[in-house]
Amino acid sequence: MNFPFYIAKRYLFSKTSNNAINIITIIASFGVIVGSLALFIILSGFSGLRTFSYSLLENSDPDIKISSIKGKSFLFDEDLYQILENNTSIKVFSKVIEERVFLEYNDKNEIAYLKGVEENYTSITHVDSILSVGNWINEEYSNTAVVGNGISRKLSLGVLNFGAPLSILVPKPGTGFINPNNAFYKLDVQIVGLYSGTEEFENKFVFVSFDDARKLLKFKENQITSIELKLEKDTEVDLFAEELQKELGDTFKVQTKEQLNEVFYKVINTENIVSYLIFTLIVIIALFNVIGAIIMMIIDKKSNLKTLLSIGATIKEVKKTFEIQGFLLTFLGMLLGLTLGCVLVFVQKEFGLFMITQNLPYPVEFRFSNLLIVIFTITFLGFIASKIASSRISKEFIEK
Repeated sequence: MNFPFYIAKRYLFSKTSNNAINIITIIASFGVIVGSLALFIILSGFSGLRTFSYSLLENSDPDIKISSIKGKSFLFDEDLYQILENNTSIKVFSKVIEERVFLEYNDKNEIAYLKGVEENYTSITHVDSILSVGNWINEEYSNTAVVGNGISRKLSLGVLNFGAPLSILVPKPGTGFINPNNAFYKLDVQIVGLYSGTEEFENKFVFVSFDDARKLLKFKENQITSIELKLEKDTEVDLFAEELQKELGDTFKVQTKEQLNEVFYKVINTENIVSYLIFTLIVIIALFNVIGAIIMMIIDKKSNLKTLLSIGATIKEVKKTFEIQGFLLTFLGMLLGLTLGCVLVFVQKEFGLFMITQNLPYPVEFRFSNLLIVIFTITFLGFIASKIASSRISKEFIEK
């Protein structure tokens, strides 16, 4: 057995004559356990929160959105249709008409976005799966709409309330004098469903059928504002977007889901990094206890170190002994902390001990990448702490 490792293991698992050093060692171990546990739990929590947030975007945004660079709308011609139809990476595409509108209901007003969608739109985003009340738009019935819970609360809208309809108003285009009594195109709709999602999404859209949106805005037969795509499962989205952009030219703008929600993605990723740095700082503070414990052990074992030198051990081997001891103290504490962390993550996933709302447990996700991050962080910092503590050892110190 390696000599420094053997001595380090003996020092680590045997009690010293000084009870204070035993207490300091226990405190140092506890600090490493809690630090490892906290770091892993935080990373798992943010992984779960990121996955949960991305799942909400799956229901609100397409994989790819094509819009016009010049002007709000464009004509969906045969050439564009053939480009999309012949692309094997595209699973399904749908034409969309989107416009900012005024909403009126029982003397209440709100600004939102009208979104006219085709019947196959639910294959793009699965927005019909997040309906909290009612049903999705049925193409057989005209003048019906689905709105977000946020809009519903602001306007006090009911579902299938066949009393006063929701009025959707769009300013008429043109210049010169505008008659205030006839300044808007108007569409009265009945609400058939409410959808849930992110706060921004719930307060943004009023979904109607494609034909109702086209009639309201007086669009031509093939006039649309965007095309939304659902890609095949194994498609590399960023690469696909670049290739499609080249094929369509500079007339159109091709955006991925990440580009459509650039701020959202940046906030989620930044929060994850900041949280990791904060809890790494806490781990560093906890490892000061390890440094203190090793230094106290060195002082306590000073007479033993003279004996080790007398029987032929070198200063380098003595230093290495305490480096290994500090490393083992950190590593074993980390393993125990990670074990407890994994148990808590699996318990939360299965039983939902911590709840955000009455029906929504806080999302967590076990990832091996988080496990590796914690192992690397604690191991590296533990090695540095052991190096710092053992650097006190010198021949002059031992022989004093």
